[in-house]
Amino acid sequence: MSDAFVPPLPSWLGAGADIEAWIFIGVSFALLAIKIFAFVSAILYSAESYSAADKMSKPAWCAILGIGLLIQVVPVPLSLVNLALLVAALVYLADVRPALAGLRRR
Repeated sequence: MSDAFVPPLPSWLGAGADIEAWIFIGVSFALLAIKIFAFVSAILYSAESYSAADKMSKPAWCAILGIGLLIQVVPVPLSLVNLALLVAALVYLADVRPALAGLRRR
């Protein structure tokens, strides 16, 4: 694995860190939180809710979001794939989750 994908160390770990490292760490944790929230939300709804809302099946959404979460947690240099799976998580949160929540309110 190349050192090109490893961010600089924070200052409390030793060598002088810069603001870019803290921004990278902050953005990484924010993306991780988004993907965890989307994955847990997808697991909590029933499979019948997905078909009633006329969306992709529950196993499909759970697989997409789970792979996205795994790639976010495991530091692999697949940034384009990671970006695509982030878009999938945002689509789930913006389109699918409100449709599923609307079914529960009725």
